[in-house]
Amino acid sequence: MSKMTANFDPVVTAEKGTYWQPFTANRALRANPAPRTMVSAKGAYYQTLEGHKVFDTLSGLWCTPLGHAHPLIGEALQKQFEKLDFAPSFQLTHSGALSLAQRIADMAPEGMNHVFFANSGSEAVDTALKVALGYHRIKGAGNRFRMIGRERGYHGVGFGGMSVGGILSNRKMFAAGMMPGVDHLRHTYDPKHMAFTRGQPTWGADRAEDLERLVTLHDASTIAAVIVEPVQGSTGVIVPPVGYLQRLREICTQHGILLIFDEVITGFGRMGAPFASQRFDVKPDIITFAKAITNGIVPMGGVIVTDEIYNTFMTGPQNAIEFCHGYTYSGHPLAAAVGHVVLDIMESEGLFERVKALEPVLEDAAHSLKGTPQIADIRNIGLTAAVELKPAEAGAGVRGAAVFEEALKQGLLLRVTGDIISFGPPFISTEEELKTMMSTLGKVIESVG
Repeated sequence: MSKMTANFDPVVTAEKGTYWQPFTANRALRANPAPRTMVSAKGAYYQTLEGHKVFDTLSGLWCTPLGHAHPLIGEALQKQFEKLDFAPSFQLTHSGALSLAQRIADMAPEGMNHVFFANSGSEAVDTALKVALGYHRIKGAGNRFRMIGRERGYHGVGFGGMSVGGILSNRKMFAAGMMPGVDHLRHTYDPKHMAFTRGQPTWGADRAEDLERLVTLHDASTIAAVIVEPVQGSTGVIVPPVGYLQRLREICTQHGILLIFDEVITGFGRMGAPFASQRFDVKPDIITFAKAITNGIVPMGGVIVTDEIYNTFMTGPQNAIEFCHGYTYSGHPLAAAVGHVVLDIMESEGLFERVKALEPVLEDAAHSLKGTPQIADIRNIGLTAAVELKPAEAGAGVRGAAVFEEALKQGLLLRVTGDIISFGPPFISTEEELKTMMSTLGKVIESVG
C-alpha cells in the first residue's frame, strides 16, 4: 500500500469533488459520500465504508455476472502478468488474443467467425459503425453513409454511439458533435399494451415497419446500418415484442442494410445463451460485446462480424492495412487471460443453464410486487427485470432517488435511472437472494411512499 492510500480519507476527497464522477449527480454524492463508498466486494455483495453489506442487484454495471473476487480470475491475472503483461497489437499478435477470438467466434452465431477487440462497449460500437461504413465503401457503395439507431437506445458515449443512441440526456448537451446522416426508429415500448408483461410482449412487432418509413424517407441506397440492442438495457429493460427483431432482419436483408446487435449487456449469458441473437433466433451482421467477457475485471470489448464482411476487407495490396482503426490496448494480454478464465467458469459451473433456471424465479419475484400503488410497470426477460415507479408529486426522479437511498440502508445496491429500477443480478445468485431482493424492494417502496 502506498503512503497516500495508507493515510487517505476518501470522504474528505469525495466532498471536495476531486474525482469528477461519470453519470453521477456529483453534488448529491459529495453531500453524503460515506454510504456510497464501496470498500470491498465478495461474491454477490459489496461492503460500504460504513460497514453495510449490500446485494449487488445489477452485477456492478451489468458486468460482473460471476460476482466479485473469484479466486481463479486472480490466479489467471497473476500468471499472465508474469508471462506477458503487454504486447502491441499493431503488426504483432499473441496467443491469448488469438485463442480468445477463436473461442468467442465458436460461441457466436454460425458464420460470424471474426473478432476485433476494443476496450469498452463505447469503443466496440464506434468500431462497428466504422466497419459498416468501410464495408459499403469497399463494395462500391460509399453513398451508404446513414446510420439508423432507435429511440431510447444506449450505445455508449463515443460520438458515434451517442449519435445513434436515443436517450435525450446523453444527447442534448453534445448536439453540435453529432454524426451527420443519423435517424432513429421509434422505440417499442407502449405501457397501454405492455404493462406488467412477463417475457416478450405479444403486441408491437409492427413497430419494425418504422424502418420501411425511414427507407422511404432517405432511400435504402443511402443507409449503411441499423443498430439496436436486442433488449434495451440502460433505458430500463425494454423487451422486444415477439417477431420484432425477425422483421427488422427481413427489412435489412431486403434493402442491403447491415444489422448491428449491440450485445454489450446481453452478451455472454444474460439471456441464457451466449448471445441474445441466439435466444431470439435472429442473426445480425455485426455483434458488439464488452462487460461480461472479463467479468468487469479488466476492460475489454469487441466486435464480431460475418465472414462476408471480413473477407470484403481482405483485399488490396498484400501488405496494406485493410482497416485503419484500433486501440493501444486491443486484445490486451491481461484482458484476454481473464476472458478465458471467465468463459471457463461459465462453462464449468453451467451458468448459462443457471440463468435459464433463475429466469422464472426472478420473473415471479418481480411480478409479485404488482399492485403496489407506487409501481407503474414491471417487465423482465432472461436474468433482467425492471420496476418502473410512478413519478412523485414533487417531480420525475424524486421517488426513484429516495428509493435508491433507502435501499442502500436496507442492504440493496440499486441501479436507478429516473424512476426506473433495473435489475441484472449475478448469475451466481441463489433463488432466495432474488426473492429477498424483490421483497426488500417492495418494503422500501412502501416506506418511501
